[in-house]
Amino acid sequence: MDGLAGTLGATALFVVALMLGMWLLSLWLRNASIVDVAWGPGFAGIAAVAFATGDGPLARRALVLGLVGVWGLRLGGYLLWRAWGKPEDFRYQAMRRHWGARFPLVSLLTVFTLQGVLMWIVSLPVQLAQAAREPAALGAFEALGAALVAVGLFFESVGDAQLARFKSDPANAGRVMDRGLWRYTRHPNYFGDCVVWWGLFAIALGVPGGAYSVVGPIAMTVLLLRVSGVALLERSLVKRRPGYAEYVARTNAFIPGPPRRA
Repeated sequence: MDGLAGTLGATALFVVALMLGMWLLSLWLRNASIVDVAWGPGFAGIAAVAFATGDGPLARRALVLGLVGVWGLRLGGYLLWRAWGKPEDFRYQAMRRHWGARFPLVSLLTVFTLQGVLMWIVSLPVQLAQAAREPAALGAFEALGAALVAVGLFFESVGDAQLARFKSDPANAGRVMDRGLWRYTRHPNYFGDCVVWWGLFAIALGVPGGAYSVVGPIAMTVLLLRVSGVALLERSLVKRRPGYAEYVARTNAFIPGPPRRA
């Protein structure tokens, strides 16, 4: 337990330092959107801290660090590329207008602190998997988890690439993306994200006490489906994108499946 407590404490300190630093940077840039860019790399940082402080066998710690690192750095790089040179996200602009001079403090508490807490909670499978001494060798849980992460990375990275290519063509302005993976699910990137974290939980499930970390993938799933992912995006798209309602009628929202006849 001392080893686990040490890992949990070290990752918590890392998250505090990361989010405080990102908040200060956001004040200098006058752009709170950088918190979103830091989301993926923040998990990679947590995995690195857990790798350095955990007592688990090197093979499992390296596996988890590699999986989270690839996922987090890819996501962070993609979001940085997408946001580069663009104004602050409309959500934070609205908050800035509403709170005025109080926005810096409000953003620290409701944006940076909240995302830091969520990051630490979601990453519990990563922390427990790397902190546990047993089992000493890789087994079926690690194989299952790595396979799920690979599937999730495929949906997330290919979905993002297909959408970026679609948007880069001026002929597609105002049109609905319904090709490639987007033909089978309206949100292949969010679906892939969800599968990645259930895969990491599968690895944690093989260590003593790992089942308790189920709160992590549950939190991520709720975020993606009900908070900042599918629900938030679709409320906007239905209003401003002609043809999106028809796309909704024939295409699964989350889990991929064959298109329905509208």
